[in-house]
Amino acid sequence: MPPPANTRRAPSPPDGGWGWVVVFGAFVSIGFAYAFPKGIAIFFKEIQGFFGTSYSEVTWVSSIMLATTYGVGPISSILVNRYGSRPVVMFGGLLCGIGMVSAAFCTSIMQLYICVGFITGLGLALNLQPSVIMIGKYFLKRRPIANGLAMAGSPVMLCTLAPLNQFLFDSFGWRGSFLILGAILLNCCVAGALFRPIGPGTASVKTQVTEEEKGALKQEVTEDAMEISSPTNLPMKNKTEEEGDRDCCEKINRYLDFSLFKHRGFLIYLIGNVLMFLGFFAPIIFLAPYAKHTGIDEYSAAFLLSILAIVDIVARPTTGIIANSKWVRPRIQYFFSFSIAFNGVCHLLCPLASSYTGLVVYSVFFGLAFGMVCAMLFETLMDLVGAARFTSAVGLVTIAECCTILLGPPIGGMLIDTFGDYKYMFVKCGVVMVLAGTFLFIMNYYNYRVLAKEEKERKAREEDPKTVRTENEGRNNWIKETTQGGPELELLREEQAGPKKEENGIREV
Repeated sequence: MPPPANTRRAPSPPDGGWGWVVVFGAFVSIGFAYAFPKGIAIFFKEIQGFFGTSYSEVTWVSSIMLATTYGVGPISSILVNRYGSRPVVMFGGLLCGIGMVSAAFCTSIMQLYICVGFITGLGLALNLQPSVIMIGKYFLKRRPIANGLAMAGSPVMLCTLAPLNQFLFDSFGWRGSFLILGAILLNCCVAGALFRPIGPGTASVKTQVTEEEKGALKQEVTEDAMEISSPTNLPMKNKTEEEGDRDCCEKINRYLDFSLFKHRGFLIYLIGNVLMFLGFFAPIIFLAPYAKHTGIDEYSAAFLLSILAIVDIVARPTTGIIANSKWVRPRIQYFFSFSIAFNGVCHLLCPLASSYTGLVVYSVFFGLAFGMVCAMLFETLMDLVGAARFTSAVGLVTIAECCTILLGPPIGGMLIDTFGDYKYMFVKCGVVMVLAGTFLFIMNYYNYRVLAKEEKERKAREEDPKTVRTENEGRNNWIKETTQGGPELELLREEQAGPKKEENGIREV
Protein backbone atom coordinates (compact mmCIF):
# COMPACT_ATOMS: atom_id res chain seq x y z
CA MET A 1 0.00 0.00 0.00
CA PRO A 2 1.53 3.34 -1.01
CA PRO A 3 2.17 5.90 1.70
CA PRO A 4 -0.20 8.81 2.08
CA ALA A 5 0.39 11.78 -0.18
CA ASN A 6 1.21 14.17 2.62
CA THR A 7 4.10 12.00 3.85
CA ARG A 8 5.88 12.37 0.52
CA ARG A 9 5.80 16.12 0.38
CA ALA A 10 8.86 18.25 1.06
CA PRO A 11 9.00 19.47 4.68
CA SER A 12 8.09 23.06 5.46
CA PRO A 13 10.95 25.56 5.93
CA PRO A 14 12.19 25.54 9.56
CA ASP A 15 12.74 29.35 9.63
CA GLY A 16 15.77 28.97 11.90
CA GLY A 17 18.01 26.31 13.41
CA TRP A 18 20.61 25.12 10.91
CA GLY A 19 19.16 27.69 8.53
CA TRP A 20 21.27 30.39 10.15
CA VAL A 21 24.40 28.34 9.40
CA VAL A 22 23.18 28.13 5.79
CA VAL A 23 22.78 31.92 5.84
CA PHE A 24 26.42 32.24 6.89
CA GLY A 25 27.51 29.94 4.05
CA ALA A 26 25.39 31.97 1.64
CA PHE A 27 26.92 35.12 3.12
CA VAL A 28 30.37 33.92 2.01
CA SER A 29 29.32 32.52 -1.37
CA ILE A 30 27.12 35.46 -2.39
CA GLY A 31 29.73 37.87 -1.05
CA PHE A 32 32.43 36.54 -3.36
CA ALA A 33 30.01 36.20 -6.30
CA TYR A 34 28.99 39.85 -6.16
CA ALA A 35 32.04 41.61 -4.71
CA PHE A 36 34.88 39.92 -6.56
CA PRO A 37 34.11 41.33 -10.06
CA LYS A 38 34.00 44.83 -8.52
CA GLY A 39 37.01 44.48 -6.22
CA ILE A 40 39.22 43.30 -9.07
CA ALA A 41 38.74 46.71 -10.72
CA ILE A 42 41.56 47.92 -8.42
CA PHE A 43 44.02 46.25 -10.82
CA PHE A 44 42.50 47.65 -14.03
CA LYS A 45 44.62 50.78 -14.38
CA GLU A 46 47.83 48.78 -13.89
CA ILE A 47 46.71 45.96 -16.20
CA GLN A 48 45.77 48.57 -18.79
CA GLY A 49 49.27 49.98 -18.70
CA PHE A 50 50.91 46.53 -18.68
CA PHE A 51 49.10 45.29 -21.81
CA GLY A 52 48.66 48.72 -23.45
CA THR A 53 44.87 48.45 -23.76
CA SER A 54 42.03 50.99 -23.63
CA TYR A 55 39.41 51.47 -20.89
CA SER A 56 36.76 49.58 -22.83
CA GLU A 57 39.10 46.62 -23.48
CA VAL A 58 40.15 46.15 -19.87
CA THR A 59 36.59 46.45 -18.56
CA TRP A 60 35.65 43.40 -20.60
CA VAL A 61 37.33 41.35 -17.85
CA SER A 62 34.70 42.29 -15.28
CA SER A 63 31.93 42.32 -17.89
CA ILE A 64 32.63 38.75 -19.02
CA MET A 65 32.90 37.64 -15.41
CA LEU A 66 29.58 39.25 -14.47
CA ALA A 67 27.84 38.05 -17.64
CA THR A 68 29.06 34.50 -17.07
CA THR A 69 27.96 34.65 -13.44
CA TYR A 70 24.46 35.61 -14.52
CA GLY A 71 24.27 33.81 -17.87
CA VAL A 72 25.09 30.38 -16.47
CA GLY A 73 22.05 30.71 -14.19
CA PRO A 74 19.94 28.06 -16.01
CA ILE A 75 22.81 25.56 -15.99
CA SER A 76 23.33 26.21 -12.30
CA SER A 77 19.61 25.68 -11.64
CA ILE A 78 19.66 22.39 -13.56
CA LEU A 79 22.70 21.18 -11.60
CA VAL A 80 21.04 22.13 -8.30
CA ASN A 81 17.88 20.23 -9.24
CA ARG A 82 19.97 17.24 -10.25
CA TYR A 83 22.72 17.09 -7.60
CA GLY A 84 21.74 19.54 -4.85
CA SER A 85 23.29 22.82 -3.72
CA ARG A 86 26.21 21.50 -1.68
CA PRO A 87 28.29 19.76 -4.41
CA VAL A 88 27.52 22.51 -6.94
CA VAL A 89 28.86 25.26 -4.66
CA MET A 90 31.95 23.26 -3.75
CA PHE A 91 32.73 22.60 -7.42
CA GLY A 92 32.19 26.28 -8.16
CA GLY A 93 34.72 27.25 -5.48
CA LEU A 94 37.25 24.91 -7.06
CA LEU A 95 36.72 26.55 -10.47
CA CYS A 96 37.22 30.01 -8.96
CA GLY A 97 40.58 29.00 -7.53
CA ILE A 98 41.71 27.39 -10.77
CA GLY A 99 40.68 30.43 -12.82
CA MET A 100 42.55 32.99 -10.72
CA VAL A 101 45.71 30.86 -10.38
CA SER A 102 45.73 30.38 -14.16
CA ALA A 103 45.26 34.14 -14.65
CA ALA A 104 48.52 34.79 -12.83
CA PHE A 105 50.39 33.26 -15.79
CA CYS A 106 48.50 35.06 -18.59
CA THR A 107 50.51 36.88 -21.23
CA SER A 108 47.69 38.71 -23.07
CA ILE A 109 44.40 40.42 -22.32
CA MET A 110 42.57 37.69 -24.25
CA GLN A 111 43.90 35.06 -21.86
CA LEU A 112 42.64 37.18 -18.95
CA TYR A 113 39.20 37.18 -20.57
CA ILE A 114 39.21 33.38 -20.51
CA CYS A 115 40.78 32.73 -17.10
CA VAL A 116 39.37 35.59 -15.01
CA GLY A 117 36.25 36.33 -17.06
CA PHE A 118 34.96 32.91 -18.05
CA ILE A 119 36.45 30.28 -15.70
CA THR A 120 36.25 32.36 -12.52
CA GLY A 121 32.86 33.74 -13.59
CA LEU A 122 31.58 30.20 -14.08
CA GLY A 123 32.71 29.27 -10.58
CA LEU A 124 31.02 32.35 -9.11
CA ALA A 125 27.80 31.44 -10.96
CA LEU A 126 27.82 28.02 -9.31
CA ASN A 127 28.10 29.82 -5.95
CA LEU A 128 25.38 32.43 -6.46
CA GLN A 129 22.32 30.45 -7.57
CA PRO A 130 22.50 27.54 -5.08
CA SER A 131 23.02 29.96 -2.18
CA VAL A 132 19.86 31.90 -3.00
CA ILE A 133 17.91 28.68 -3.54
CA MET A 134 19.00 27.20 -0.19
CA ILE A 135 17.77 30.28 1.69
CA GLY A 136 14.36 29.85 0.05
CA LYS A 137 14.27 26.23 1.26
CA TYR A 138 15.19 27.04 4.87
CA PHE A 139 13.13 30.21 5.38
CA LEU A 140 9.59 31.40 4.69
CA LYS A 141 8.36 33.90 7.30
CA ARG A 142 11.85 35.26 7.98
CA ARG A 143 12.97 35.00 4.37
CA PRO A 144 13.39 38.77 3.75
CA ILE A 145 15.62 39.05 6.83
CA ALA A 146 17.62 35.95 5.85
CA ASN A 147 18.04 37.28 2.30
CA GLY A 148 19.15 40.65 3.64
CA LEU A 149 21.75 39.07 5.92
CA ALA A 150 23.07 36.79 3.16
CA MET A 151 23.21 39.64 0.66
CA ALA A 152 25.23 41.64 3.19
CA GLY A 153 28.11 39.33 2.29
CA SER A 154 28.68 41.35 -0.86
CA PRO A 155 29.50 44.68 0.87
CA VAL A 156 31.52 42.94 3.59
CA MET A 157 33.64 41.22 0.98
CA LEU A 158 33.94 44.39 -1.09
CA CYS A 159 34.93 46.39 1.98
CA THR A 160 37.66 43.82 2.65
CA LEU A 161 38.79 43.16 -0.92
CA ALA A 162 39.24 46.80 -1.96
CA PRO A 163 42.09 47.67 0.44
CA LEU A 164 43.37 44.08 0.42
CA ASN A 165 43.77 44.09 -3.36
CA GLN A 166 45.65 47.39 -3.23
CA PHE A 167 47.95 46.01 -0.52
CA LEU A 168 48.54 42.79 -2.46
CA PHE A 169 49.34 44.74 -5.62
CA ASP A 170 51.87 46.97 -3.83
CA SER A 171 53.50 43.92 -2.22
CA PHE A 172 53.35 41.21 -4.91
CA GLY A 173 52.20 42.83 -8.15
CA TRP A 174 49.07 41.82 -10.00
CA ARG A 175 50.33 38.32 -10.86
CA GLY A 176 51.17 37.45 -7.25
CA SER A 177 47.89 39.01 -6.15
CA PHE A 178 45.95 36.74 -8.48
CA LEU A 179 47.67 33.67 -7.00
CA ILE A 180 46.71 34.70 -3.47
CA LEU A 181 43.15 35.59 -4.50
CA GLY A 182 42.79 32.15 -6.09
CA ALA A 183 43.63 30.56 -2.75
CA ILE A 184 41.19 32.85 -0.93
CA LEU A 185 38.35 31.91 -3.30
CA LEU A 186 38.76 28.25 -2.31
CA ASN A 187 36.91 29.19 0.88
CA CYS A 188 33.75 28.92 -1.23
CA CYS A 189 34.22 25.14 -0.97
CA VAL A 190 34.00 25.44 2.82
CA ALA A 191 30.87 27.57 2.54
CA GLY A 192 29.27 24.99 0.24
CA ALA A 193 29.93 22.24 2.78
CA LEU A 194 27.53 24.03 5.15
CA PHE A 195 24.57 23.64 2.74
CA ARG A 196 23.04 20.58 4.35
CA PRO A 197 20.05 19.26 2.36
CA ILE A 198 16.73 19.82 4.09
CA GLY A 199 14.56 16.72 4.48
CA PRO A 200 13.67 14.28 1.69
CA GLY A 201 13.98 16.87 -1.05
CA THR A 202 15.15 14.33 -3.61
CA ALA A 203 12.21 12.07 -2.89
CA SER A 204 9.78 14.91 -3.34
CA VAL A 205 11.35 15.80 -6.67
CA LYS A 206 11.14 12.20 -7.84
CA THR A 207 7.52 12.02 -6.72
CA GLN A 208 6.72 15.14 -8.68
CA VAL A 209 8.45 13.78 -11.76
CA THR A 210 6.60 10.47 -11.42
CA GLU A 211 3.26 12.26 -11.20
CA GLU A 212 4.16 14.32 -14.27
CA GLU A 213 5.08 11.15 -16.17
CA LYS A 214 1.77 9.55 -15.19
CA GLY A 215 -0.10 12.61 -16.37
CA ALA A 216 1.83 12.61 -19.64
CA LEU A 217 1.11 8.88 -20.10
CA LYS A 218 -2.60 9.43 -19.48
CA GLN A 219 -2.58 12.27 -22.00
CA GLU A 220 -0.87 10.05 -24.57
CA VAL A 221 -3.48 7.29 -24.09
CA THR A 222 -6.26 9.82 -24.60
CA GLU A 223 -4.61 11.20 -27.72
CA ASP A 224 -4.13 7.67 -29.10
CA ALA A 225 -7.84 6.95 -28.61
CA MET A 226 -8.77 10.16 -30.41
CA GLU A 227 -6.35 9.30 -33.18
CA ILE A 228 -7.95 5.86 -33.62
CA SER A 229 -11.39 7.46 -33.91
CA SER A 230 -10.09 9.79 -36.62
CA PRO A 231 -10.89 8.74 -40.21
CA THR A 232 -7.29 9.39 -41.29
CA ASN A 233 -4.38 8.14 -39.18
CA LEU A 234 -0.99 9.82 -39.24
CA PRO A 235 1.98 7.70 -40.25
CA MET A 236 3.75 5.94 -37.42
CA LYS A 237 7.01 7.69 -38.23
CA ASN A 238 5.58 11.19 -37.75
CA LYS A 239 3.89 10.09 -34.54
CA THR A 240 7.18 8.80 -33.15
CA GLU A 241 8.95 12.06 -34.01
CA GLU A 242 6.23 14.12 -32.31
CA GLU A 243 6.43 11.94 -29.19
CA GLY A 244 10.21 12.37 -29.15
CA ASP A 245 9.90 16.15 -29.39
CA ARG A 246 7.29 16.16 -26.63
CA ASP A 247 9.48 14.02 -24.37
CA CYS A 248 12.42 16.38 -24.97
CA CYS A 249 10.32 19.42 -24.06
CA GLU A 250 9.04 17.68 -20.94
CA LYS A 251 12.59 16.91 -19.81
CA ILE A 252 13.61 20.55 -20.27
CA ASN A 253 10.52 21.80 -18.43
CA ARG A 254 11.41 19.66 -15.43
CA TYR A 255 14.37 21.98 -14.83
CA LEU A 256 13.29 25.27 -16.45
CA ASP A 257 9.64 26.26 -16.33
CA PHE A 258 9.16 28.17 -19.59
CA SER A 259 5.50 28.73 -18.75
CA LEU A 260 6.80 31.62 -16.61
CA PHE A 261 6.91 33.67 -19.81
CA LYS A 262 3.11 33.67 -19.63
CA HIS A 263 3.27 35.10 -16.09
CA ARG A 264 2.49 38.83 -16.25
CA GLY A 265 4.39 39.80 -13.09
CA PHE A 266 7.44 37.79 -14.13
CA LEU A 267 7.60 39.52 -17.53
CA ILE A 268 7.38 42.96 -15.90
CA TYR A 269 10.20 42.06 -13.51
CA LEU A 270 12.30 40.63 -16.34
CA ILE A 271 12.00 43.66 -18.65
CA GLY A 272 12.70 46.13 -15.84
CA ASN A 273 15.75 44.24 -14.58
CA VAL A 274 17.24 43.75 -18.04
CA LEU A 275 17.08 47.52 -18.55
CA MET A 276 18.38 48.23 -15.04
CA PHE A 277 21.53 46.11 -15.39
CA LEU A 278 22.65 48.18 -18.36
CA GLY A 279 23.71 50.81 -15.82
CA PHE A 280 23.92 48.88 -12.55
CA PHE A 281 27.53 47.67 -12.34
CA ALA A 282 29.48 50.22 -14.42
CA PRO A 283 29.58 53.00 -11.77
CA ILE A 284 31.00 50.76 -9.07
CA ILE A 285 33.59 49.30 -11.46
CA PHE A 286 34.77 52.76 -12.56
CA LEU A 287 34.60 54.47 -9.16
CA ALA A 288 38.21 53.75 -8.12
CA PRO A 289 39.69 54.44 -11.59
CA TYR A 290 37.69 57.70 -11.70
CA ALA A 291 39.15 58.79 -8.36
CA LYS A 292 42.67 57.97 -9.57
CA HIS A 293 41.97 59.92 -12.76
CA THR A 294 41.14 63.03 -10.74
CA GLY A 295 44.50 62.85 -8.92
CA ILE A 296 43.48 61.01 -5.74
CA ASP A 297 46.07 58.54 -4.42
CA GLU A 298 45.56 54.77 -4.78
CA TYR A 299 44.64 53.94 -1.18
CA SER A 300 42.16 56.84 -0.91
CA ALA A 301 40.57 55.72 -4.18
CA ALA A 302 40.26 52.17 -2.87
CA PHE A 303 38.83 53.50 0.39
CA LEU A 304 35.87 54.92 -1.57
CA LEU A 305 34.82 51.34 -2.31
CA SER A 306 35.21 50.53 1.38
CA ILE A 307 32.95 53.46 2.33
CA LEU A 308 30.38 52.30 -0.21
CA ALA A 309 30.61 48.77 1.18
CA ILE A 310 30.28 49.84 4.82
CA VAL A 311 27.07 51.73 4.06
CA ASP A 312 25.93 48.77 1.98
CA ILE A 313 26.47 46.46 4.97
CA VAL A 314 24.00 48.47 7.03
CA ALA A 315 21.59 49.08 4.15
CA ARG A 316 20.96 45.44 3.17
CA PRO A 317 19.72 43.96 6.47
CA THR A 318 17.90 47.20 7.27
CA THR A 319 16.13 47.02 3.93
CA GLY A 320 15.30 43.38 4.62
CA ILE A 321 13.69 44.32 7.95
CA ILE A 322 11.71 47.17 6.35
CA ALA A 323 10.63 44.94 3.46
CA ASN A 324 9.44 42.31 5.94
CA SER A 325 7.17 44.79 7.77
CA LYS A 326 3.41 44.52 7.40
CA TRP A 327 3.25 47.94 5.73
CA VAL A 328 5.82 47.28 2.98
CA ARG A 329 5.63 43.51 2.35
CA PRO A 330 2.25 43.57 0.53
CA ARG A 331 3.59 46.25 -1.87
CA ILE A 332 7.28 45.35 -1.95
CA GLN A 333 7.42 45.85 -5.73
CA TYR A 334 6.90 49.62 -5.27
CA PHE A 335 9.75 49.74 -2.76
CA PHE A 336 11.99 47.93 -5.23
CA SER A 337 11.09 50.37 -8.02
CA PHE A 338 11.90 53.35 -5.79
CA SER A 339 15.30 51.85 -4.91
CA ILE A 340 16.25 51.53 -8.58
CA ALA A 341 15.21 55.10 -9.38
CA PHE A 342 17.11 56.34 -6.28
CA ASN A 343 20.20 54.60 -7.65
CA GLY A 344 19.84 56.45 -10.92
CA VAL A 345 19.48 59.84 -9.22
CA CYS A 346 22.77 59.25 -7.36
CA HIS A 347 24.61 58.59 -10.63
CA LEU A 348 23.13 61.70 -12.26
CA LEU A 349 24.45 63.84 -9.39
CA CYS A 350 27.91 62.21 -9.31
CA PRO A 351 29.50 64.58 -11.93
CA LEU A 352 28.82 67.44 -9.48
CA ALA A 353 31.30 65.89 -7.02
CA SER A 354 34.55 67.63 -7.98
CA SER A 355 36.56 66.87 -4.81
CA TYR A 356 37.34 63.87 -2.62
CA THR A 357 34.74 65.02 -0.09
CA GLY A 358 32.14 65.07 -2.83
CA LEU A 359 33.09 61.54 -3.91
CA VAL A 360 32.77 60.37 -0.30
CA VAL A 361 29.24 61.79 -0.14
CA TYR A 362 28.43 60.10 -3.46
CA SER A 363 29.83 56.79 -2.16
CA VAL A 364 27.60 57.00 0.94
CA PHE A 365 24.39 57.55 -1.02
CA PHE A 366 25.42 55.10 -3.73
CA GLY A 367 26.08 52.45 -1.07
CA LEU A 368 22.66 53.05 0.43
CA ALA A 369 20.86 52.81 -2.92
CA PHE A 370 22.95 49.84 -4.06
CA GLY A 371 22.24 47.92 -0.86
CA MET A 372 18.51 48.57 -1.11
CA VAL A 373 18.34 47.13 -4.63
CA CYS A 374 20.48 44.07 -3.86
CA ALA A 375 18.55 43.23 -0.69
CA MET A 376 15.27 43.01 -2.62
CA LEU A 377 16.54 41.70 -5.95
CA PHE A 378 15.56 38.07 -5.34
CA GLU A 379 12.90 38.66 -2.71
CA THR A 380 10.73 40.57 -5.20
CA LEU A 381 11.09 37.74 -7.73
CA MET A 382 10.07 35.13 -5.16
CA ASP A 383 7.15 37.35 -4.16
CA LEU A 384 5.93 37.25 -7.77
CA VAL A 385 6.41 33.58 -8.74
CA GLY A 386 6.45 31.77 -5.38
CA ALA A 387 9.04 29.43 -3.88
CA ALA A 388 8.01 26.42 -6.01
CA ARG A 389 8.90 28.13 -9.30
CA PHE A 390 11.70 30.30 -7.94
CA THR A 391 14.55 28.03 -9.08
CA SER A 392 13.42 28.16 -12.70
CA ALA A 393 12.64 31.87 -12.47
CA VAL A 394 16.16 32.71 -11.24
CA GLY A 395 17.71 30.73 -14.07
CA LEU A 396 15.59 32.36 -16.76
CA VAL A 397 16.08 35.87 -15.36
CA THR A 398 19.85 35.59 -15.12
CA ILE A 399 20.26 34.30 -18.69
CA ALA A 400 18.23 37.25 -19.96
CA GLU A 401 20.14 39.76 -17.81
CA CYS A 402 23.59 38.61 -18.89
CA CYS A 403 23.39 40.48 -22.22
CA THR A 404 23.01 43.93 -20.64
CA ILE A 405 25.44 43.01 -17.85
CA LEU A 406 28.00 42.12 -20.52
CA LEU A 407 27.48 45.35 -22.48
CA GLY A 408 27.06 47.85 -19.62
CA PRO A 409 30.70 48.39 -18.48
CA PRO A 410 32.22 48.29 -22.01
CA ILE A 411 29.71 50.91 -23.19
CA GLY A 412 30.80 53.06 -20.25
CA GLY A 413 34.43 52.47 -21.20
CA MET A 414 33.70 53.51 -24.79
CA LEU A 415 32.17 56.76 -23.56
CA ILE A 416 35.29 57.43 -21.48
CA ASP A 417 37.60 56.66 -24.42
CA THR A 418 35.53 58.85 -26.77
CA PHE A 419 35.04 61.95 -24.60
CA GLY A 420 37.97 61.59 -22.22
CA ASP A 421 35.67 62.25 -19.26
CA TYR A 422 33.90 59.95 -16.81
CA LYS A 423 30.80 62.11 -16.34
CA TYR A 424 29.11 60.85 -19.51
CA MET A 425 29.36 57.29 -18.22
CA PHE A 426 27.69 58.25 -14.92
CA VAL A 427 24.96 60.21 -16.73
CA LYS A 428 24.24 57.25 -19.02
CA CYS A 429 23.91 54.88 -16.07
CA GLY A 430 21.71 57.34 -14.16
CA VAL A 431 19.28 57.85 -17.03
CA VAL A 432 18.97 54.11 -17.67
CA MET A 433 18.24 53.31 -14.02
CA VAL A 434 15.70 56.10 -13.60
CA LEU A 435 13.88 54.79 -16.68
CA ALA A 436 13.98 51.23 -15.31
CA GLY A 437 12.62 52.29 -11.92
CA THR A 438 9.84 54.34 -13.51
CA PHE A 439 8.88 51.47 -15.79
CA LEU A 440 8.68 49.00 -12.91
CA PHE A 441 6.64 51.38 -10.76
CA ILE A 442 4.04 52.03 -13.47
CA MET A 443 3.78 48.42 -14.62
CA ASN A 444 3.59 47.05 -11.07
CA TYR A 445 0.78 49.50 -10.35
CA TYR A 446 -1.00 48.14 -13.42
CA ASN A 447 -0.30 44.54 -12.34
CA TYR A 448 -1.67 45.11 -8.83
CA ARG A 449 -4.84 46.63 -10.30
CA VAL A 450 -5.37 43.69 -12.65
CA LEU A 451 -4.70 41.16 -9.87
CA ALA A 452 -7.23 42.87 -7.61
CA LYS A 453 -9.80 42.79 -10.42
CA GLU A 454 -9.15 39.10 -11.11
CA GLU A 455 -9.44 38.27 -7.42
CA LYS A 456 -12.74 40.13 -7.22
CA GLU A 457 -14.11 38.21 -10.21
CA ARG A 458 -12.96 34.90 -8.73
CA LYS A 459 -14.73 35.57 -5.44
CA ALA A 460 -17.87 36.56 -7.32
CA ARG A 461 -17.84 33.23 -9.18
CA GLU A 462 -17.31 31.32 -5.94
CA GLU A 463 -20.23 33.07 -4.30
CA ASP A 464 -22.56 32.05 -7.16
CA PRO A 465 -23.38 28.35 -6.48
CA LYS A 466 -25.03 27.85 -9.86
CA THR A 467 -21.90 28.91 -11.72
CA VAL A 468 -19.69 26.72 -9.54
CA ARG A 469 -21.95 23.70 -9.99
CA THR A 470 -22.06 24.13 -13.77
CA GLU A 471 -18.30 24.48 -14.02
CA ASN A 472 -17.68 21.44 -11.81
CA GLU A 473 -20.14 19.28 -13.79
CA GLY A 474 -18.56 20.29 -17.08
CA ARG A 475 -15.07 19.61 -15.74
CA ASN A 476 -16.05 16.18 -14.36
CA ASN A 477 -17.74 15.17 -17.62
CA TRP A 478 -14.68 16.18 -19.61
CA ILE A 479 -12.37 14.21 -17.28
CA LYS A 480 -14.54 11.10 -17.59
CA GLU A 481 -14.64 11.31 -21.36
CA THR A 482 -10.90 11.87 -21.77
CA THR A 483 -9.41 9.62 -19.07
CA GLN A 484 -11.90 6.74 -18.81
CA GLY A 485 -13.44 6.89 -22.29
CA GLY A 486 -17.15 6.80 -23.10
CA PRO A 487 -19.13 4.02 -24.86
CA GLU A 488 -18.23 5.39 -28.27
CA LEU A 489 -14.52 5.19 -27.53
CA GLU A 490 -14.96 1.63 -26.20
CA LEU A 491 -16.69 0.59 -29.45
CA LEU A 492 -13.94 2.24 -31.45
CA ARG A 493 -11.31 0.41 -29.43
CA GLU A 494 -13.07 -2.93 -29.98
CA GLU A 495 -13.44 -2.29 -33.70
CA GLN A 496 -9.80 -1.34 -33.94
CA ALA A 497 -8.75 -4.36 -31.89
CA GLY A 498 -10.62 -6.77 -34.21
CA PRO A 499 -8.51 -6.20 -37.35
CA LYS A 500 -5.38 -6.26 -35.24
CA LYS A 501 -6.25 -9.74 -33.92
CA GLU A 502 -6.91 -10.97 -37.45
CA GLU A 503 -3.65 -9.55 -38.66
CA ASN A 504 -1.86 -11.23 -35.80
CA GLY A 505 -3.63 -14.48 -36.64
CA ILE A 506 -2.58 -14.29 -40.28
CA ARG A 507 0.98 -13.55 -39.32
CA GLU A 508 1.08 -16.39 -36.86
CA VAL A 509 -0.25 -18.85 -39.50
